[in-house]
Amino acid sequence: MNKLSRLFCLSVAMTAAIWAKAEVKPSTLFCDHMVLQRDVLIPVWGTAKAGEKVTVKFNKSEQTVTTDASGKWMIRLPKQKAGGPFTMSIKGTNAVTVNDVYVGEVWLCSGQSNMDMTVAKDDRYWCGVLNEAEEVANANYPTIRVFDVDYTPKQTPQVNASGKWEVCSPKTVGHFSAVAYFFAREISKKLHVPIGMVTSAFGASTAETWISKESLESHPNLKPLLDAYHDKLNKFVADSANLMSKYRAELAQYQGDLAAAQAAAGDVTAAKKVKAPRNPSPIVDQHNPYVCYNGMIAPLVPYAIRGALWYQGESNGPSSNLYREIMETLVADWRKSWGEGNFPFLYVQLANYGAPVTEPVKNDIMMTVREAQVKNLSIPNTAMAVAIENAGNDPKNIHPKNKQAIGYRLGVAARAKVYGEKIEYSGPMYKSYKVEGDKIRLFFDHVGGGLVAKDGKLTGFAICGEDKKFVWAEAKIEGKTIVVSSPEVKKPIAVRYAWSVNPPASLSNKDGLWSPNFRTDNF
Repeated sequence: MNKLSRLFCLSVAMTAAIWAKAEVKPSTLFCDHMVLQRDVLIPVWGTAKAGEKVTVKFNKSEQTVTTDASGKWMIRLPKQKAGGPFTMSIKGTNAVTVNDVYVGEVWLCSGQSNMDMTVAKDDRYWCGVLNEAEEVANANYPTIRVFDVDYTPKQTPQVNASGKWEVCSPKTVGHFSAVAYFFAREISKKLHVPIGMVTSAFGASTAETWISKESLESHPNLKPLLDAYHDKLNKFVADSANLMSKYRAELAQYQGDLAAAQAAAGDVTAAKKVKAPRNPSPIVDQHNPYVCYNGMIAPLVPYAIRGALWYQGESNGPSSNLYREIMETLVADWRKSWGEGNFPFLYVQLANYGAPVTEPVKNDIMMTVREAQVKNLSIPNTAMAVAIENAGNDPKNIHPKNKQAIGYRLGVAARAKVYGEKIEYSGPMYKSYKVEGDKIRLFFDHVGGGLVAKDGKLTGFAICGEDKKFVWAEAKIEGKTIVVSSPEVKKPIAVRYAWSVNPPASLSNKDGLWSPNFRTDNF
């Protein structure tokens, strides 16, 4: 081939590459089987050639926009009523058709492993819910759809999320987030509208990894979290060649050993409990600030949502004293990013874990997190699903299998707080106390149909006198109050309830919703 021919071929290739890049491409969220949020303006966005006109047609609506200098475009569809299926057409120099589109309710679901935990254990040995086989077989809900974001932590904010919409069926539900699925099922049965769940969660992730860098930087108390990450990043960059070379060698060895174990067992799922070597790059570490936000939240903004579900907390043990502020920052950050106002934020308080605690009061970093979660109810338009008993007879499992109860409790909160149903949505919440001689009377909000003691007897209550030494107490329900006392304490000054990682919790209301831990003291 002569020089002229080579230049011509190169020119053709470059032109093809440019045109390929200039094709109209919607965000990856806009694909077959998606669910759009009803009753709000619906953002639709993507890329094309700079200055190109892009037309979006959807359900009798048509809008045209011209891309900006960088090739970005966005339109906002008019408000839509629930329904479907519809087709969306996006056209510029090329055309993109999105099929099987529904309009209904869309929720963002995030957090760590208890949100990431799937209905079935097909993909991961630690997953799977109670009555797994039955739940999978009965999951015929074609108007429930899930977009599951792949684990893609990044150092800088990304444009597109890695994932796809899937229709709920016995074939797909196994790898859906269990909390997201059971919540969606609850809402679907009550509202009778399509439900879309965007799940962006990953095991062992901290809360700060889901917050933007800018928001973290605006909070001086959170600066140590950023400093620690940047120190790790600088050290990695300085020796990345050696660290990555070692990692690749260890990974090859692991993959070879795993393949051999599976071949010997005649089972491709064998030896999945063996841990792979960890990538040494801090950027792919879900404990570090803002990396999951950049890769797994930023690309979702501003996809129209009704609200967010959150289940996380265990990984913030080392920073438990900051957890309340971290979560306040996260909620404010997301609400600012989406620009939809104070959208509902519903979250799960940490479940009981570990061996039953025999002491009346036992402080722990997880108790600090759990108390912070109660205090986070001061954030407007939030609700908390209590899981103090959710581990049941398997408290040593950090991933309780009764995710049906969690999905239901979050669903009840949504039905009441978001959709206006006149039902109780919270367990009894401590309000105030009054000393009455050698007893303390406790007053509550969210009594609902009445206070209830598990197995007919209240347990988990502790009381102390001026020595501040707590002892187990006797507690009795009297109407909408509880009276607490102990023969060991003649002049009581404080009461605590369920004050340990795995306490003998007993208090709920007749609506089946549990009371979280509480204390009347500040010492």
